[in-house]
Amino acid sequence: MSVTAAASGLVVLLLTVTVVQCENGWDVSYTSTEICARQRINSGHYLTDPEYSGRVENLCGNNTCTLRISNLRESDSAVYKFRFTTNQPTGSFTGSAGVTLSVTDLHVKVRGSVKLDSYNRAELWCQSSCRLPDHLNYVWYKNQQKTEEGEYYSDDFHPADRVSCAVKGLEDFRSPSILMRSQIGWDVSYTSTEICAFRGSTVDINSTYRYRSRWNNHETTVQETLWFIKESNGIPVDLRTDPEYSGRVENLCGNNKCTLRISNLRESDSAVYKFRFTTTPPNFSVNGSAGVTLSVTAPQLQVHVRRSTAYPSSTWTELTCHSRCQLPVHLSYVWYNNNKPVGRKKYFHLRHFDAEDRYHCAIEGQERFPSPTLYYPSDAPKPPSVSVSPSGEIMEGSSVTLTCSSDANPAANYTWYKISGDKQVQRLSEETQFVLSSIRASDSGEYYCTAENELGRSSANISITVTYAPKPPSVSVSPSGEIMEGSSVTLTCSSDANPAANYTWYKEDEDSPTASGQIFTITNITAEHCGKYQCEAQNTHGRSYTTLHLTVGAGKSVIIMNIIRLTLVVLLVPVLVWTLWTRRKKTLSLKSEVNEAVEMMEVRDSEARRMTPYHCFISPC
Repeated sequence: MSVTAAASGLVVLLLTVTVVQCENGWDVSYTSTEICARQRINSGHYLTDPEYSGRVENLCGNNTCTLRISNLRESDSAVYKFRFTTNQPTGSFTGSAGVTLSVTDLHVKVRGSVKLDSYNRAELWCQSSCRLPDHLNYVWYKNQQKTEEGEYYSDDFHPADRVSCAVKGLEDFRSPSILMRSQIGWDVSYTSTEICAFRGSTVDINSTYRYRSRWNNHETTVQETLWFIKESNGIPVDLRTDPEYSGRVENLCGNNKCTLRISNLRESDSAVYKFRFTTTPPNFSVNGSAGVTLSVTAPQLQVHVRRSTAYPSSTWTELTCHSRCQLPVHLSYVWYNNNKPVGRKKYFHLRHFDAEDRYHCAIEGQERFPSPTLYYPSDAPKPPSVSVSPSGEIMEGSSVTLTCSSDANPAANYTWYKISGDKQVQRLSEETQFVLSSIRASDSGEYYCTAENELGRSSANISITVTYAPKPPSVSVSPSGEIMEGSSVTLTCSSDANPAANYTWYKEDEDSPTASGQIFTITNITAEHCGKYQCEAQNTHGRSYTTLHLTVGAGKSVIIMNIIRLTLVVLLVPVLVWTLWTRRKKTLSLKSEVNEAVEMMEVRDSEARRMTPYHCFISPC
């Protein structure tokens, strides 16, 4: 197989096979069975697969066939096999082994065999997680500027330099850049990234920084160190110049360590504090990017108990004054037994713990924030009591607080859980209270809390039912399909509601309800039942509506009558027309005969008059 593709930002990959005829038949061979390439985007499979649409070609000829895949994706990683079919009875052949394609990513690595010298020279390697073709050439970028070509890159690096690589010809698809500072030893770290303190106290925030002792054969010196929480025009503002901290901050620096001490703490001092140092040569500044989050709050103390496990009969007990967040290490603690001071250490050891003893601790100077009282630790936490607030009916959208408390010694740790419908347990909170700020219907269910200390564990549950107005109802019609006149139809209305909804049916243009109940049945339906029907679902929290349009078709009897009427019309009309025509014809014929007779009589009379002689009569005198 010939591979004419690259690794970084690979766009085109060629998988080539050769078809040969062996002694015992036909065969398929691959130039290579494993190829590694670099992804460009995501997702993919093959020729007829829409994910490969426009990205694959078959280039075949002279018993050689090449699969070209362009715009490679990570999910194109697969085993590709070639198959051909002949006109011989032996049929089709597939290259059984196939070619394994791995689409991977490039990254820059500092070669382990080459150490950084006094000039901070490093040799970098453009590497992939799998073996790439040997003939590939690489392009290197330093601070987004192209520098040189080659698989390896050696240069003098500034701590702020960023370096990446790409395959030549595919420079648009570079490896992720690396920051040389972390490669050549320039950095800032913090002892803790979260610290709790309380108003009026003093806190120490510690950092450690590192840098190369020599740069370009010159000794490197630290010119400036500072702590800051904000910047002005991109330049960190030294806390020592901030009037809000005037007289309350110190920088205690030495041996590559620097501590910020803030005294007389205020609640407004809660912020993220970062350390910065500047060196020369080079003239370069390094910020601790993560910083330390300081919270000025009450200490929230608890007493932890550790008892001897080496000897079961031993009554030795160690008490620890503990806070949920890290407190300054220089603090002093005060222990009390039955409200009387008995010690001033963070750890308090007891040979005997009597049933009448009551211990608690506080931070010296902050006695107004004591820990809960510790009683004789002989039992696991009692079954906790759980409550819900507000009590009574829980409306959807309201805020609900679940509270868990137990008589436990030492103080119990609480965890809230919910049991879902499939009996899966969901962990919700590790506080004594769990708040549902805007409760939903889906929040209904079983909740339980556990109270646990080193002596045991107990639990209790509570059921939550959320009430809500009816959701828009759904209406079904039975039987479905066309509703014929004379048949019966049933309308069913249902709505998700708690408490359960009451249902009322209305017909358009009618003031009074047509029916009540979830099911509405119409028997012997007629055309008068056509129209819009509205189902109303209502409970104590509200109501909701859905409208249905009912259409009624003609029944069988009506259709039969219409057919009979049509048949009568079709048959009787011609008969009537024929009868009328016949009568008219007879009438016309009779008139014609009468006229002819009259005419003949007239003719005969005329002829008689012409044939008779004229006589004159003279009267005698």
